[in-house]
Amino acid sequence: MAIKILTERALLIDKMLIIADLHIGFESELYHSGISIPSQIYKIEESINKLIKRTKVKELIILGDLKHQVPGTFFQEIQEIPLFLERLSKKVKVTIVKGNHDADLEKITNTDIMSSKGIQVGKNGFVHGHAWFFAKLLDCEYLIMGHIHPAIEFAHRTKQPCWVRCKLGKKSIEKKFKKKCNIKEIIIMPSFNPLIGGLALNSDRISYGAILDNADMKNAKIFLLDGTYIGKLKSIKS
Repeated sequence: MAIKILTERALLIDKMLIIADLHIGFESELYHSGISIPSQIYKIEESINKLIKRTKVKELIILGDLKHQVPGTFFQEIQEIPLFLERLSKKVKVTIVKGNHDADLEKITNTDIMSSKGIQVGKNGFVHGHAWFFAKLLDCEYLIMGHIHPAIEFAHRTKQPCWVRCKLGKKSIEKKFKKKCNIKEIIIMPSFNPLIGGLALNSDRISYGAILDNADMKNAKIFLLDGTYIGKLKSIKS
């Protein structure tokens, strides 16, 4: 199954559409901080529907953080998420890999919610990225994740969301799992919700979390949303 990166912050793999980090309910957090914007749920849904129609996919996989509030659940999320998923489910099969913001998601929807340890479809492994994955995913060729909302910081402190492709440190991974690692590459997806801020990968040293702290991030290849390759992370200055 060929992996195709789309400019709309999504991946196309055979008849599957992959997106990550919708953070539905983010507007409620802004409201409590004194910033009022209308719900973005219909814009998000419209973007997804356009992709479904154009790509003719049969399945939508959401790699975690469908909802935003953690811990707990905003009233906005309780109102919007069940109907949002119900409408999407009439068009495609919807599968959610649980993210760190998705606590209690099972209480408000009957959509298939998979463990944060990930799922395997063919030769690809899918995780949110905040937690270690099932050992069986070491048999995959590619590990696809979200979670960190990758971005690159340019002059004047402007940030641009990006795609990241990097290698796992196989020795440390094999030591942890006591199993051979066949993963050729990790693909890190940008957040599908454009309002969500990004983590500037080329800023001061940061911890990426368990999985990526065991990856060769210095030599990670960075691509802008339009597919422009801008170099390895270690060569990109802010």
